[in-house]
Amino acid sequence: MHSQDDVIRHDDGRVELRDHSAIEQSRLYSEDLAPVPVAKRDWSTYNYAALWISMAHCIPTYMLSSGLIAEGMNWWQALFTILLGNTIVLIPILLNSHPGTKYGIPFPVFARASYGTIGSNLPAIMRALVACGWFGIQAWIGGQALHTFMKSIIPAWPTLLGGAVGGHTPTEWLSFLVFWAMNIYIIYRGMNLLRAVENWAAPFVLVMTALLLAWAVWRAGGLGYLVTHPGKLNTWVKFKPVFIPSLTAMIGFWATLSLNMPDFTRFGRSQREQAIGQTVALPTTMTVFAAMGVIITSAAAVIYSNESMNQLWDPVLLVGHFTQPVIVAISMFTVVVATLSVNIAANVVSPANDFANAMPKYISFRTGGLITGILGIVMQPWKLLADPEGYIFKWLVGYSGGLGSIAGVLIADYWIVRDKNFILADLYKEEGAYTYAKGWNWRAVVATLLGCFFAWIGLAVPAMKALYDYGWFVGFGVAFGVYALLMKIAKPAAIGEPEAA
Repeated sequence: MHSQDDVIRHDDGRVELRDHSAIEQSRLYSEDLAPVPVAKRDWSTYNYAALWISMAHCIPTYMLSSGLIAEGMNWWQALFTILLGNTIVLIPILLNSHPGTKYGIPFPVFARASYGTIGSNLPAIMRALVACGWFGIQAWIGGQALHTFMKSIIPAWPTLLGGAVGGHTPTEWLSFLVFWAMNIYIIYRGMNLLRAVENWAAPFVLVMTALLLAWAVWRAGGLGYLVTHPGKLNTWVKFKPVFIPSLTAMIGFWATLSLNMPDFTRFGRSQREQAIGQTVALPTTMTVFAAMGVIITSAAAVIYSNESMNQLWDPVLLVGHFTQPVIVAISMFTVVVATLSVNIAANVVSPANDFANAMPKYISFRTGGLITGILGIVMQPWKLLADPEGYIFKWLVGYSGGLGSIAGVLIADYWIVRDKNFILADLYKEEGAYTYAKGWNWRAVVATLLGCFFAWIGLAVPAMKALYDYGWFVGFGVAFGVYALLMKIAKPAAIGEPEAA
């Protein structure tokens, strides 16, 4: 253990503040955003593996693979796309996880080094808005499951309160709002209640999905159809236009966590443990659970050959075809439990911290969670989930370009510009190495905006549609290069000297 000025530098590379008193009065400081003391960084390899397993075993993962089948891919094309996408996104996840474990800081504080103490709100709010959309999506899925569950108990439930309003019945809207309220209740009760649910939710979901899988294969007469069916994209000319944006969408699925993993790795016991836990769990769990989705959807296409794929790619709608009330009730209870567990862990922790970063003294974790829930409704998740094309090619691909641009700046700053060294206390000071121009580093803002511009220009200019299809890669590459270049040719006058390694 080595000491230097206001930090204690441990032999394993982790750094902590010797004393928080010098920064506690800063408006940039709050207990939720404070660096975690090394003594409290106790997450192990198992904890990180369990985190990813619990987050990957969710309905949107299932819908990724089934959505690709609905778009014309065969089984191996869908699984290859998912495995490749998750392997690629693991790289920025691990790169951005490192500062969390080293300094014990959450994502919005990590972003202060590159964007400035005030400018960090730009990536934080961009990330938070995507999380709000995901919160809404998960809440809508949970609400649909609750609606189907109620229908299995009360057959007249769908029309109990009258006909459709805005494309959905009043009982569907009520189910959505009840499930939404359950999420908010858990946020206000605290994370201990969530952990109690998560301990058994993931294996329970896996078992229930395995049972659905066994039933689907049995009813479809085996795997013959799945193995022999060539899909609609049996040539490269047909496959490429779907594969490229689909790969971007797979990366976009976890592009959110690739930014804010410091929110979790700040509790890491060591770099080695967090890296191994994530590397082992993410690609494997996503691929295995997605494979279940592929098999079930392919089998459902045989079992319910008269139904449209829009009714079969969503497991909640698929289970709704069952006639045994007990089976429907158990299945929907599983979905409700799993969705609650995943929604809080994946879609509340980050935006709650992000909104708190905007006004640390006034917005708490609970308040940030409530803001997340409200915006999740405003973003109309029922429209995002109306069909697989909208879910994969508009929602996932669309936001991936923006988040890829942020990732490019963060990784270039931490690994290239600063060589993994921060002045920890200055991340919380209103006047310090990361103040730049009134709290803003214009170089990071320019790099992010240019990354977004090139990632999204294909939406307005059809001739540049290819850039949009590669949105995450384009945004990341442009922002990374522009930021590294600007920090070299227009180095901030008061960037400060980083601590010696």
